[in-house]
Amino acid sequence: MKNLIKKIAPKFLLSFYHFFLALSGALIYFFPSRKMKIIGVTGTNGKSTVISLVTKILEEAGYKTASISSIKFKIGKEERQNTLKMTMPGRFKIQKFLKKAREKKCQYVILEVTSEGIVQHRHRFINFKTAVFTNLTPEHIESHGGFENYKKTKGKFFQDVKEVHVINIDDKNSEYFLQFPANKKYTYGQNKGDINTKNTKFSLSLAGDFNVYNALAAICVGLSEGINLETCQRALEKVEGIPGRMEEVIKNPFEVFVDYAFTPAALEKVYKNLKPHNSKMICVLGACGGGRDKWKRPVLGKIASKYCDEIIITNEDPYDEDPAEIIEQVFQGTNGEAKKILDRREAIRKSLNLAKKNDVVVITGKGCEPWICESNGKKIPWDDRKIVKEEFQLIKKT
Repeated sequence: MKNLIKKIAPKFLLSFYHFFLALSGALIYFFPSRKMKIIGVTGTNGKSTVISLVTKILEEAGYKTASISSIKFKIGKEERQNTLKMTMPGRFKIQKFLKKAREKKCQYVILEVTSEGIVQHRHRFINFKTAVFTNLTPEHIESHGGFENYKKTKGKFFQDVKEVHVINIDDKNSEYFLQFPANKKYTYGQNKGDINTKNTKFSLSLAGDFNVYNALAAICVGLSEGINLETCQRALEKVEGIPGRMEEVIKNPFEVFVDYAFTPAALEKVYKNLKPHNSKMICVLGACGGGRDKWKRPVLGKIASKYCDEIIITNEDPYDEDPAEIIEQVFQGTNGEAKKILDRREAIRKSLNLAKKNDVVVITGKGCEPWICESNGKKIPWDDRKIVKEEFQLIKKT
Protein backbone atom coordinates (compact mmCIF):
# COMPACT_ATOMS: atom_id res chain seq x y z
CA MET A 1 0.00 0.00 0.00
CA LYS A 2 2.81 2.37 0.97
CA ASN A 3 4.64 1.78 -2.34
CA LEU A 4 1.40 2.26 -4.29
CA ILE A 5 0.82 5.65 -2.62
CA LYS A 6 4.37 6.67 -3.55
CA LYS A 7 3.71 5.81 -7.18
CA ILE A 8 0.36 7.53 -7.62
CA ALA A 9 0.66 10.57 -5.32
CA PRO A 10 1.94 13.84 -6.88
CA LYS A 11 5.46 14.85 -5.80
CA PHE A 12 4.34 18.04 -4.09
CA LEU A 13 1.82 16.07 -2.02
CA LEU A 14 4.43 13.51 -0.99
CA SER A 15 6.83 16.32 -0.09
CA PHE A 16 4.17 17.97 2.09
CA TYR A 17 3.44 14.61 3.73
CA HIS A 18 7.11 14.12 4.64
CA PHE A 19 7.41 17.74 5.82
CA PHE A 20 4.34 17.26 8.03
CA LEU A 21 5.89 14.10 9.55
CA ALA A 22 9.12 16.00 10.28
CA LEU A 23 7.22 18.80 11.99
CA SER A 24 5.08 16.34 13.93
CA GLY A 25 8.13 14.46 15.20
CA ALA A 26 9.77 17.68 16.38
CA LEU A 27 6.57 18.84 18.11
CA ILE A 28 5.99 15.52 19.87
CA TYR A 29 9.52 15.49 21.28
CA PHE A 30 9.63 19.27 21.94
CA PHE A 31 12.36 20.21 19.43
CA PRO A 32 15.13 18.43 21.39
CA SER A 33 18.03 19.54 19.16
CA ARG A 34 17.79 23.18 20.25
CA LYS A 35 19.93 22.67 23.36
CA MET A 36 22.69 20.69 21.64
CA LYS A 37 25.19 21.25 18.84
CA ILE A 38 24.25 19.12 15.85
CA ILE A 39 26.77 18.17 13.16
CA GLY A 40 25.50 16.68 9.88
CA VAL A 41 27.77 14.70 7.55
CA THR A 42 26.73 14.22 3.92
CA GLY A 43 28.34 12.91 0.74
CA THR A 44 28.45 9.67 -1.23
CA ASN A 45 31.17 7.85 0.72
CA GLY A 46 32.92 8.18 4.08
CA LYS A 47 30.04 9.47 6.19
CA SER A 48 30.12 6.74 8.87
CA THR A 49 33.90 6.91 9.21
CA VAL A 50 33.86 10.71 9.54
CA ILE A 51 31.20 10.43 12.23
CA SER A 52 33.32 7.92 14.16
CA LEU A 53 36.40 10.17 13.92
CA VAL A 54 34.52 13.36 14.86
CA THR A 55 33.08 11.53 17.87
CA LYS A 56 36.58 10.48 18.99
CA ILE A 57 37.88 14.04 18.71
CA LEU A 58 34.97 15.57 20.63
CA GLU A 59 35.24 12.93 23.36
CA GLU A 60 39.00 13.44 23.61
CA ALA A 61 38.24 17.12 24.22
CA GLY A 62 35.96 16.14 27.11
CA TYR A 63 32.52 16.44 25.52
CA LYS A 64 29.67 13.96 25.81
CA THR A 65 28.41 12.93 22.37
CA ALA A 66 25.69 11.02 20.59
CA SER A 67 25.66 9.85 16.99
CA ILE A 68 23.70 7.97 14.36
CA SER A 69 25.47 6.29 11.47
CA SER A 70 24.81 3.32 9.22
CA ILE A 71 26.94 1.35 11.71
CA LYS A 72 25.45 2.20 15.09
CA PHE A 73 23.40 4.38 17.43
CA LYS A 74 25.50 5.88 20.22
CA ILE A 75 24.58 7.99 23.26
CA GLY A 76 27.50 8.56 25.59
CA LYS A 77 28.97 5.13 26.28
CA GLU A 78 25.78 3.31 25.28
CA GLU A 79 26.01 1.77 21.81
CA ARG A 80 23.78 -0.48 19.73
CA GLN A 81 24.05 -1.68 16.19
CA ASN A 82 21.99 0.05 13.52
CA THR A 83 19.79 -2.81 12.33
CA LEU A 84 17.34 -0.62 10.40
CA LYS A 85 19.08 -0.90 7.01
CA MET A 86 18.65 2.89 6.94
CA THR A 87 21.55 5.28 7.16
CA MET A 88 19.27 8.13 8.23
CA PRO A 89 16.24 6.95 10.24
CA GLY A 90 12.76 8.41 9.92
CA ARG A 91 11.65 11.66 11.52
CA PHE A 92 10.12 10.23 14.70
CA LYS A 93 13.08 7.93 15.37
CA ILE A 94 15.57 10.78 14.92
CA GLN A 95 13.64 13.18 17.16
CA LYS A 96 13.18 10.51 19.82
CA PHE A 97 16.92 9.78 19.68
CA LEU A 98 17.72 13.50 20.01
CA LYS A 99 15.42 13.78 23.03
CA LYS A 100 17.18 10.87 24.72
CA ALA A 101 20.59 12.39 23.89
CA ARG A 102 19.51 15.66 25.49
CA GLU A 103 18.19 13.85 28.57
CA LYS A 104 21.57 12.12 28.87
CA LYS A 105 23.18 15.58 28.76
CA CYS A 106 25.00 15.14 25.46
CA GLN A 107 26.54 18.36 24.17
CA TYR A 108 27.04 17.20 20.59
CA VAL A 109 25.12 14.95 18.19
CA ILE A 110 26.66 13.83 14.88
CA LEU A 111 24.29 12.55 12.19
CA GLU A 112 24.57 11.06 8.73
CA VAL A 113 22.49 13.10 6.30
CA THR A 114 21.47 11.24 3.14
CA SER A 115 20.01 12.51 -0.12
CA GLU A 116 16.90 10.40 0.40
CA GLY A 117 16.61 11.81 3.91
CA ILE A 118 16.82 15.36 2.55
CA VAL A 119 14.12 14.65 -0.07
CA GLN A 120 11.90 13.35 2.73
CA HIS A 121 12.66 16.34 5.01
CA ARG A 122 14.22 14.14 7.68
CA HIS A 123 16.76 16.90 8.36
CA ARG A 124 14.05 19.50 9.00
CA PHE A 125 13.45 20.89 12.48
CA ILE A 126 16.89 19.71 13.59
CA ASN A 127 19.05 22.62 14.67
CA PHE A 128 22.18 21.80 12.65
CA LYS A 129 25.18 23.94 13.46
CA THR A 130 27.63 22.27 11.04
CA ALA A 131 27.34 20.68 7.59
CA VAL A 132 30.21 18.44 6.39
CA PHE A 133 30.70 17.47 2.72
CA THR A 134 32.88 14.40 2.09
CA ASN A 135 32.68 13.73 -1.67
CA LEU A 136 30.20 13.22 -4.48
CA THR A 137 30.11 10.47 -7.10
CA PRO A 138 27.13 9.00 -9.02
CA GLU A 139 24.72 7.24 -6.64
CA HIS A 140 20.91 7.04 -6.32
CA ILE A 141 20.81 8.36 -9.89
CA GLU A 142 17.59 6.62 -10.86
CA SER A 143 15.65 7.72 -7.78
CA HIS A 144 16.80 11.34 -8.15
CA GLY A 145 16.47 11.46 -11.93
CA GLY A 146 20.12 12.25 -12.70
CA PHE A 147 23.39 13.24 -11.07
CA GLU A 148 22.62 16.99 -11.10
CA ASN A 149 19.44 16.41 -9.13
CA TYR A 150 21.37 14.23 -6.69
CA LYS A 151 23.93 17.03 -6.23
CA LYS A 152 21.24 19.69 -5.82
CA THR A 153 19.53 17.58 -3.17
CA LYS A 154 22.75 17.50 -1.16
CA GLY A 155 23.04 21.25 -1.75
CA LYS A 156 19.69 21.85 -0.05
CA PHE A 157 21.22 20.68 3.21
CA PHE A 158 24.07 23.21 2.91
CA GLN A 159 21.55 25.87 2.01
CA ASP A 160 19.68 25.19 5.25
CA VAL A 161 22.76 25.13 7.53
CA LYS A 162 24.01 28.68 8.03
CA GLU A 163 26.64 28.44 10.78
CA VAL A 164 29.60 26.19 9.76
CA HIS A 165 30.45 24.43 6.49
CA VAL A 166 33.28 21.88 6.17
CA ILE A 167 34.10 20.99 2.55
CA ASN A 168 36.45 18.62 0.75
CA ILE A 169 38.06 21.07 -1.65
CA ASP A 170 39.70 18.30 -3.69
CA ASP A 171 36.32 16.99 -4.81
CA LYS A 172 35.39 18.29 -8.27
CA ASN A 173 31.98 19.35 -6.93
CA SER A 174 33.42 21.47 -4.12
CA GLU A 175 32.76 24.80 -5.88
CA TYR A 176 29.05 24.02 -5.92
CA PHE A 177 29.00 23.51 -2.15
CA LEU A 178 31.26 26.50 -1.48
CA GLN A 179 28.68 28.83 -3.03
CA PHE A 180 26.27 28.42 -0.11
CA PRO A 181 26.66 31.12 2.57
CA ALA A 182 27.86 30.24 6.08
CA ASN A 183 29.32 32.20 9.00
CA LYS A 184 32.44 30.01 8.91
CA LYS A 185 33.87 27.78 6.19
CA TYR A 186 36.64 25.22 6.53
CA THR A 187 38.16 23.37 3.60
CA TYR A 188 40.45 20.34 3.50
CA GLY A 189 42.41 18.45 0.87
CA GLN A 190 45.61 16.57 0.07
CA ASN A 191 47.54 19.62 -1.08
CA LYS A 192 45.27 22.59 -0.51
CA GLY A 193 42.60 23.85 1.87
CA ASP A 194 42.69 25.10 5.44
CA ILE A 195 43.86 21.63 6.53
CA ASN A 196 45.97 19.46 4.20
CA THR A 197 48.54 16.70 4.40
CA LYS A 198 51.43 18.99 3.59
CA ASN A 199 51.28 20.80 6.91
CA THR A 200 49.54 18.20 9.09
CA LYS A 201 51.44 15.27 10.57
CA PHE A 202 49.54 12.55 12.37
CA SER A 203 49.61 8.80 12.74
CA LEU A 204 46.49 7.03 11.50
CA SER A 205 46.01 3.27 11.62
CA LEU A 206 43.20 3.37 9.05
CA ALA A 207 44.51 2.39 5.61
CA GLY A 208 43.85 4.25 2.37
CA ASP A 209 44.00 7.78 0.99
CA PHE A 210 40.25 8.07 1.44
CA ASN A 211 40.74 7.72 5.19
CA VAL A 212 43.20 10.61 5.08
CA TYR A 213 40.31 12.69 3.72
CA ASN A 214 37.98 11.34 6.39
CA ALA A 215 40.50 12.28 9.08
CA LEU A 216 40.98 15.77 7.64
CA ALA A 217 37.20 16.31 7.64
CA ALA A 218 37.06 15.30 11.31
CA ILE A 219 39.99 17.60 12.18
CA CYS A 220 38.19 20.52 10.51
CA VAL A 221 35.12 19.86 12.62
CA GLY A 222 37.31 19.79 15.73
CA LEU A 223 38.99 23.07 14.82
CA SER A 224 35.61 24.66 14.10
CA GLU A 225 34.66 23.86 17.70
CA GLY A 226 37.84 25.36 19.13
CA ILE A 227 39.58 22.04 19.71
CA ASN A 228 43.33 22.31 19.13
CA LEU A 229 45.25 20.21 16.62
CA GLU A 230 47.13 18.29 19.31
CA THR A 231 43.86 17.02 20.79
CA CYS A 232 42.64 16.02 17.32
CA GLN A 233 45.87 14.12 16.65
CA ARG A 234 45.75 12.38 20.03
CA ALA A 235 42.17 11.24 19.37
CA LEU A 236 42.85 9.96 15.86
CA GLU A 237 45.90 8.00 16.96
CA LYS A 238 43.63 6.00 19.30
CA VAL A 239 41.36 4.85 16.46
CA GLU A 240 42.21 1.24 15.61
CA GLY A 241 39.52 0.60 13.02
CA ILE A 242 35.95 1.19 11.90
CA PRO A 243 33.57 -1.83 11.89
CA GLY A 244 33.02 -3.17 8.37
CA ARG A 245 35.26 -0.54 6.77
CA MET A 246 38.47 -2.11 5.41
CA GLU A 247 38.18 -4.42 8.41
CA GLU A 248 40.80 -7.16 8.50
CA VAL A 249 39.09 -10.36 9.64
CA ILE A 250 41.87 -12.91 8.94
CA LYS A 251 45.60 -12.11 9.00
CA ASN A 252 47.34 -15.45 8.29
CA PRO A 253 48.16 -17.41 6.16
CA PHE A 254 46.33 -14.99 3.86
CA GLU A 255 44.48 -11.74 4.59
CA VAL A 256 40.71 -11.33 4.44
CA PHE A 257 39.11 -7.88 4.43
CA VAL A 258 35.43 -7.00 4.72
CA ASP A 259 34.26 -3.62 3.44
CA TYR A 260 30.93 -1.85 2.97
CA ALA A 261 31.84 -0.49 -0.49
CA PHE A 262 28.90 -0.75 -2.87
CA THR A 263 29.45 2.25 -5.16
CA PRO A 264 31.92 2.21 -8.07
CA ALA A 265 34.10 4.94 -6.56
CA ALA A 266 34.25 3.27 -3.14
CA LEU A 267 34.93 -0.17 -4.63
CA GLU A 268 37.82 1.12 -6.74
CA LYS A 269 39.38 2.87 -3.75
CA VAL A 270 39.23 -0.33 -1.69
CA TYR A 271 40.77 -2.43 -4.47
CA LYS A 272 43.53 0.12 -5.12
CA ASN A 273 44.51 0.16 -1.48
CA LEU A 274 44.41 -3.59 -0.91
CA LYS A 275 45.91 -4.83 -4.19
CA PRO A 276 48.97 -6.93 -3.23
CA HIS A 277 52.23 -6.60 -5.17
CA ASN A 278 53.39 -10.21 -5.36
CA SER A 279 50.27 -12.30 -4.79
CA LYS A 280 46.64 -12.66 -5.87
CA MET A 281 43.60 -10.63 -4.91
CA ILE A 282 40.37 -12.63 -4.74
CA CYS A 283 37.20 -10.53 -4.74
CA VAL A 284 33.66 -11.37 -3.64
CA LEU A 285 31.06 -8.79 -4.66
CA GLY A 286 27.44 -8.31 -5.65
CA ALA A 287 24.96 -5.48 -6.07
CA CYS A 288 21.83 -4.28 -4.32
CA GLY A 289 18.32 -4.92 -5.61
CA GLY A 290 15.09 -3.03 -5.14
CA GLY A 291 15.48 -1.42 -8.56
CA ARG A 292 18.21 0.88 -7.25
CA ASP A 293 21.00 2.12 -9.50
CA LYS A 294 20.92 -0.73 -11.99
CA TRP A 295 23.37 1.22 -14.16
CA LYS A 296 26.22 0.55 -11.75
CA ARG A 297 25.98 -3.25 -11.74
CA PRO A 298 28.10 -3.87 -14.87
CA VAL A 299 30.35 -0.99 -13.77
CA LEU A 300 31.10 -2.82 -10.52
CA GLY A 301 31.94 -5.93 -12.55
CA LYS A 302 34.25 -3.93 -14.80
CA ILE A 303 36.12 -2.47 -11.83
CA ALA A 304 36.51 -5.96 -10.35
CA SER A 305 37.99 -7.17 -13.66
CA LYS A 306 40.52 -4.36 -13.57
CA TYR A 307 41.90 -5.15 -10.13
CA CYS A 308 40.99 -8.71 -9.11
CA ASP A 309 42.77 -11.92 -10.07
CA GLU A 310 39.76 -14.05 -9.13
CA ILE A 311 36.19 -12.72 -9.09
CA ILE A 312 33.18 -14.30 -7.39
CA ILE A 313 29.84 -12.58 -7.92
CA THR A 314 27.20 -13.40 -5.35
CA ASN A 315 23.97 -12.34 -3.70
CA GLU A 316 23.92 -9.12 -1.65
CA ASP A 317 20.51 -7.57 -0.85
CA PRO A 318 18.12 -8.54 -3.65
CA TYR A 319 14.96 -7.13 -2.04
CA ASP A 320 12.16 -7.74 -4.60
CA GLU A 321 14.43 -8.53 -7.57
CA ASP A 322 15.66 -11.89 -8.83
CA PRO A 323 19.15 -12.25 -7.27
CA ALA A 324 20.36 -14.40 -10.18
CA GLU A 325 19.45 -11.59 -12.57
CA ILE A 326 21.37 -9.02 -10.49
CA ILE A 327 24.41 -11.31 -10.47
CA GLU A 328 24.16 -11.67 -14.25
CA GLN A 329 24.10 -7.88 -14.69
CA VAL A 330 27.29 -7.54 -12.61
CA PHE A 331 28.81 -10.44 -14.57
CA GLN A 332 28.22 -8.57 -17.86
CA GLY A 333 30.90 -6.07 -16.87
CA THR A 334 33.56 -8.69 -16.30
CA ASN A 335 33.92 -9.97 -19.88
CA GLY A 336 33.09 -13.44 -18.60
CA GLU A 337 36.01 -13.50 -16.16
CA ALA A 338 34.09 -14.37 -13.02
CA LYS A 339 32.44 -17.18 -11.08
CA LYS A 340 28.74 -16.82 -10.25
CA ILE A 341 27.69 -18.30 -6.89
CA LEU A 342 24.21 -17.40 -5.67
CA ASP A 343 24.65 -18.47 -2.05
CA ARG A 344 26.75 -15.82 -0.27
CA ARG A 345 28.15 -18.22 2.32
CA GLU A 346 29.19 -20.61 -0.43
CA ALA A 347 30.82 -17.71 -2.31
CA ILE A 348 32.81 -16.73 0.78
CA ARG A 349 33.82 -20.35 1.31
CA LYS A 350 35.01 -20.57 -2.30
CA SER A 351 37.09 -17.39 -1.95
CA LEU A 352 38.85 -18.80 1.12
CA ASN A 353 39.53 -22.10 -0.63
CA LEU A 354 41.07 -20.26 -3.57
CA ALA A 355 43.38 -18.20 -1.35
CA LYS A 356 47.01 -19.24 -0.91
CA LYS A 357 49.69 -17.88 1.42
CA ASN A 358 50.06 -14.06 1.19
CA ASP A 359 46.98 -13.67 -1.03
CA VAL A 360 44.30 -11.07 -0.23
CA VAL A 361 40.56 -11.79 -0.13
CA VAL A 362 38.23 -8.78 -0.34
CA ILE A 363 34.52 -9.20 0.44
CA THR A 364 32.47 -6.08 -0.32
CA GLY A 365 28.93 -4.76 -0.29
CA LYS A 366 27.76 -5.41 3.26
CA GLY A 367 30.51 -4.59 5.74
CA CYS A 368 29.05 -5.09 9.22
CA GLU A 369 25.40 -5.04 8.12
CA PRO A 370 23.31 -7.53 10.14
CA TRP A 371 20.87 -8.68 7.44
CA ILE A 372 20.44 -9.91 3.90
CA CYS A 373 17.21 -8.27 2.69
CA GLU A 374 14.92 -10.30 0.47
CA SER A 375 11.43 -9.85 -0.99
CA ASN A 376 8.32 -9.11 1.09
CA GLY A 377 10.41 -7.53 3.82
CA LYS A 378 12.15 -10.78 4.74
CA LYS A 379 15.47 -10.32 6.54
CA ILE A 380 18.02 -13.08 6.99
CA PRO A 381 20.43 -12.57 9.93
CA TRP A 382 23.91 -12.07 8.50
CA ASP A 383 27.40 -10.77 9.20
CA ASP A 384 30.13 -11.18 6.57
CA ARG A 385 32.80 -11.09 9.30
CA LYS A 386 31.16 -13.89 11.29
CA ILE A 387 30.67 -16.04 8.18
CA VAL A 388 34.34 -15.56 7.19
CA LYS A 389 35.52 -16.73 10.61
CA GLU A 390 33.18 -19.74 10.61
CA GLU A 391 34.24 -20.87 7.14
CA PHE A 392 37.91 -20.27 7.89
CA GLN A 393 37.70 -22.52 10.94
CA LEU A 394 36.15 -25.28 8.81
CA ILE A 395 38.93 -24.98 6.24
CA LYS A 396 41.57 -25.25 8.98
CA LYS A 397 40.04 -28.51 10.18
CA THR A 398 40.17 -30.17 6.75
